This record gives sequence, structure tokens and C-alpha cells, in this order.
Amino acid sequence: MILYITLFTAVGFEVAGTMLLPLTHNFSKPLPSTLLLLFYGFSFYLLALVTEKLPLSVIYASWAGLGVFSVAMLSSIFYKQTLNWQSVAGLFLIVVGVTIVNVFKT
Repeated sequence: MILYITLFTAVGFEVAGTMLLPLTHNFSKPLPSTLLLLFYGFSFYLLALVTEKLPLSVIYASWAGLGVFSVAMLSSIFYKQTLNWQSVAGLFLIVVGVTIVNVFKT
């Protein structure tokens, strides 16, 4: 269970870093740029810890899939970016795919 908490924490840091990208203004703003780099660094550190116990395919599918889903949803909330029904359907399929990868990982 601790492995998945670590993995989800890595996803959270990656999502936080990605959400900061527009605020860096091409890395000209020191605070959001520094936070972005710290969040990405910590995310990769946590991923490295998890690779000792889980298959890389499961880790990356979960990290990338949940990251894409989370960034899309949060971008629609915080940056007012619209999602059409096709995008929502695609995001739903990503979550289904990540779930299938995790259920049948052995």
C-alpha cells in the first residue's frame, strides 16, 4: 500500500509542477520556476523509489495517465480551459486504461 501512496504522491508533485508552467512565464519568474523544478525533481525521486518494487510499465502508465487526467481537469478549473465531451471521454478512457494496467500487472 505504501508503494501506491508513494506513486500517487509522485503524481501529485508532477501535476503541481505542470500546473506551475504557465506561471513561470518562460522561466522568467524565479519563485514558480524554482517550485516547478523542485516539484519535478521530487516526483522523479519518488518514482525512482517505487521502481525497486513495482514494474516500470505499471509505474509509468499510472504516473503519466493520472498526470494527464489531473492536469486536464485542473486546467479547466484554474485556467478556464474548456473540455469538450470528446476530451472528457478520452480522459475517462485513460483512467480505465490505468486501472486495467494496475489490476492485471502480474
